[in-house]
Amino acid sequence: MDYKKLIREVPDFPKPGILFYDITTLLKDAQAFRAIQDELANRYRDQRIAKVIGIESRGFILGSALAYQIGAGFVPVRKPGKLPADTFEVNYNLEYGSNSLAVHRDAIAMGERVLIVDDLLATGGTAAATVWLIRQLGGEIVGLAVLVELLGLKGRDKLDGCPVHSMITYA
Repeated sequence: MDYKKLIREVPDFPKPGILFYDITTLLKDAQAFRAIQDELANRYRDQRIAKVIGIESRGFILGSALAYQIGAGFVPVRKPGKLPADTFEVNYNLEYGSNSLAVHRDAIAMGERVLIVDDLLATGGTAAATVWLIRQLGGEIVGLAVLVELLGLKGRDKLDGCPVHSMITYA
């Protein structure tokens, strides 16, 4: 299946000069959504993953469905102020600004095998911040799975050796 044909490209969003890859047009296609989830599940099912980490917000969509399929727990990484219990936070830079992420301090046990899932890997700021958070909590990162990777922005170079699996790539 050619997933690229199902992704809408929106120029100048969220600000001028940014080309936004809108995956909602892919997600609404039942056959494509199932194919993506099956492909990810087949790749990670036998890797003894205890938790799937979904990055806010589109990582929740892909990550929770994957966690269900492989029999893992699901942990959301969110913007600060969105989680009710004690959190661990990190600030980081994006290609168009800065942001912060938070995770519950008790979300991951020391040495637990985790997989990070998000929709897009661009400059790597959000993914690198999540990798840092998980390592601070003692998680063993199996890898980062993304639906789309923008290769030209070299985001994987910021991930300190974390293996990356991209389903769709753009130069």
